[in-house]
Amino acid sequence: MAIHDQIRAYWDADAATYDRTPNHRPTSPAEQAAWVTVMARLLPPPPARVLDCGAGTGFLSLLAAGLGHKVTALDLSPGMLSQLQVRADELGLTVDVVEGPADRPPPGPFDAVVERHLLWTLPDPVAALRAWRSAAPVGRLILVESLWGAADPVEALRAAGRHALRRLRRQPADHHASYKAEVREALPFGQGTHPSAVVSAVAGAGWPDVWLERLRDVEWAAALELTRSERLFGLSPRFVVTAG
Repeated sequence: MAIHDQIRAYWDADAATYDRTPNHRPTSPAEQAAWVTVMARLLPPPPARVLDCGAGTGFLSLLAAGLGHKVTALDLSPGMLSQLQVRADELGLTVDVVEGPADRPPPGPFDAVVERHLLWTLPDPVAALRAWRSAAPVGRLILVESLWGAADPVEALRAAGRHALRRLRRQPADHHASYKAEVREALPFGQGTHPSAVVSAVAGAGWPDVWLERLRDVEWAAALELTRSERLFGLSPRFVVTAG
């Protein structure tokens, strides 16, 4: 089975329970407000044409649509896009959904390309970034990512502590399963996303004026919901890389 087919099958299986994890779809009013503030500041003035790559169940798509933008959601998984459509209908928002791989975006031009936690699961992230540049030749790039995994040993230890605490409490895992080893090994960011590596990939793909920013307000709002024991290990640092 081709790697894209394996990735599609994984996320189709994950779609039904994906939004049950607070990290995937924050539910606290404070964190939701923090995210709205971030996206309102980073996106062009509405109504802009926004392409959400690897949209999943629509976290960024719905934020952008709620801010008055014309949103196209691209994802490899029909199961994820189905969940996005249900949520959009519930909120009375319009989002155009397109099924396909991230490195084959629909024709633009778009005013902005956004993604959240997608880079790690792309077989060729630089090729995808180049394709997004072609879809938004004078637009803005907004990559919402986290520092995790082997990309940073200290954060890897903290993550191990968080996972151990969840197992001790018998809390459900973030996903229905893990990627197969051979799939993860084929992904350039499969072991983690470090800000320096993300910035280098964006610049290497031809995007100009690359900026890096830590999302401290989002982290602070999310930390308010942690229990005392969860605060021992904290949260994965959130950051955004913008360009264009």
